[in-house]
Amino acid sequence: MPDALFALAPRFLSGLFPPPVLRQLQEAVHVDPALATVNLADPALAPLLAQAEVLVTGWGCPRLDEAVLARAPRLRAVLHTAGSVRGLVSDACWDRGVAVSSAAAANALPVAEYTLAAILLSGKNAFALRDGYREGGPLSPLLTADPAGVGNHGRRVGIIGASHVGRRVLDLLRRFDLTVLLHDPYVTPAGAAELNAELLPLDDLLRSSDVVSVHAPDLPETYRMLDRRRLALIRDGGVVINTARGALIDPEALADELTSGRLCAVLDVTEPEPLPAESPLHRLPNVFLTPHISGSAGNELARLGHTVAQEAARFTAGLPLAHPVRRDDLARIA
Repeated sequence: MPDALFALAPRFLSGLFPPPVLRQLQEAVHVDPALATVNLADPALAPLLAQAEVLVTGWGCPRLDEAVLARAPRLRAVLHTAGSVRGLVSDACWDRGVAVSSAAAANALPVAEYTLAAILLSGKNAFALRDGYREGGPLSPLLTADPAGVGNHGRRVGIIGASHVGRRVLDLLRRFDLTVLLHDPYVTPAGAAELNAELLPLDDLLRSSDVVSVHAPDLPETYRMLDRRRLALIRDGGVVINTARGALIDPEALADELTSGRLCAVLDVTEPEPLPAESPLHRLPNVFLTPHISGSAGNELARLGHTVAQEAARFTAGLPLAHPVRRDDLARIA
């Protein structure tokens, strides 16, 4: 059975590995359940790191560079309890042939659930009607000035990015009477059809959608992909949902569109993050802000630990990892 070491902030350990999940992990690897560290240069840990074949990494883990790998000569696998490994895994890992796995697919589920709720609630104009009701407004959307603009029957939802989260969202949307559009440069029309979506160029998707939900990775190619010109393509009254990264949308252009009242937004991520207290977005009735909560939190962390425990079992059994990350993947994933 391989030796393993927790390389993550200790405060996350109990949430990621509650007793049943920890027992599952310990059936696959030898690991000290009381030891988690973010200081892989600590001399006291040198003997453990030198013996470790597996690093169970997570939030707070330092970059696994050449210096770390020199202290971990037996390292064969990095099993990451969070999503992106971009800032974690260095070329030294790939060059040595260290196997890398990520819980990104598991972390995608709560983000997709949040997104689904945002799509459906925005379709009912729930956020604005809530505020109006608080001020003594009508009890029912049937009594609003534009009842035809409220509802989810046939609403056109544009998904930007068939990422882990994007695909989860697409799957959840199958159950609803919505028209789903997709933009992703790596997906073919046939692939989009399998995802129950119509593939469109980005500009056409923006022109055609009532709701636009952003799920693209944060890459140089996607920086400000929704700029002022593209935001202007979205129809009046359209909703922008962002659970990806704030950098994908031009913040000034978005603020102008929202301040004018032309668009609405549900934003779990912003740029900058956190949003300054003086930002007008905090006070706009057409903006629903949350503090980056869509990813795994609370009891959802155990799902990430369970994913890693399963990967550890596969690794120990000599089976291929179920959620591998390869060097070439980093050109198109978060």
